[in-house]
Amino acid sequence: MFDFRLKVFHTVAKRLNFTKAAEELFITQPAVTKHIHEIETYFKTQLFHRNGTKIALTEAGKILLKHSEELFSIYREIETDMAALNRNLRGMIKIGASTTVAQYILPKYLASFRKRFSDISVELVTGNTEHIENLLLENKIDFGIIEGQSKRKQLKYSRFLKDELVLCTRYGNPLTKKGTISLNELPRLPLVVREQGSGSLEVVNTALKKAGIKIAHLQKEMILESSESIKSYLAGSDCFAFLSIHSVLNELNNKQLAIVDIKNFSIERYFYFVRQQGESNKMNEMVIRHLLSDNLK
Repeated sequence: MFDFRLKVFHTVAKRLNFTKAAEELFITQPAVTKHIHEIETYFKTQLFHRNGTKIALTEAGKILLKHSEELFSIYREIETDMAALNRNLRGMIKIGASTTVAQYILPKYLASFRKRFSDISVELVTGNTEHIENLLLENKIDFGIIEGQSKRKQLKYSRFLKDELVLCTRYGNPLTKKGTISLNELPRLPLVVREQGSGSLEVVNTALKKAGIKIAHLQKEMILESSESIKSYLAGSDCFAFLSIHSVLNELNNKQLAIVDIKNFSIERYFYFVRQQGESNKMNEMVIRHLLSDNLK
């Protein structure tokens, strides 16, 4: 419905990579370059700073990105409302969500969805990322929202929401006075970690491995199966744990937990929608469009 060139710009602006944008849009890299050039010519301004293979948004590019995201949010709302009006959809949809998403992210989105579409009932199933993917493959849920980096060929993944995993400890831990630690200090800290199959554990392990930290050298004091149990454990010990920033907002505000920054190191990730390859259920599409639209408000 909207101008494809704007979608090309938006994809390049989010990825900051022409090649990745071309792959995502299923077009050639020269085609991506052509579309960007046409937009720059139309507005008579440069949208990207180019330095070899690296690109960055100019001030004009940042402004266009902001407006394009607002436009796409409006387009999604239009499509959702018209779909609901034309199809008069009703029934039940079963969503699987990994633990962090189910506890701290999804409830507010589902509440707004139910206000808007009262004829559609929603059932939420929770578990770690591996469990949710298995349920989807067994046709026991309609789609999932997960937090890991695993990519199974039978499943299709698309981004939902950005997240950051931060190193937390109890408020008052002597190390918090230091404020920032080096990455080399991490193996000396007692850590509480999630169980195998957890998307959060997978993301942390991948980030540390890329940074040259051997997982076997970490001091794993305890393995627990939820963020809530980890937070409770931290409150009564001097241990540390990587937790989603979404899961610790209340504890940070109430000065129960504190964040310890690691110099030149951060762990960012996305929560992903996951669906079976080739699946085209209209109700699933409508729910996902609503969640994306609500996310951008």
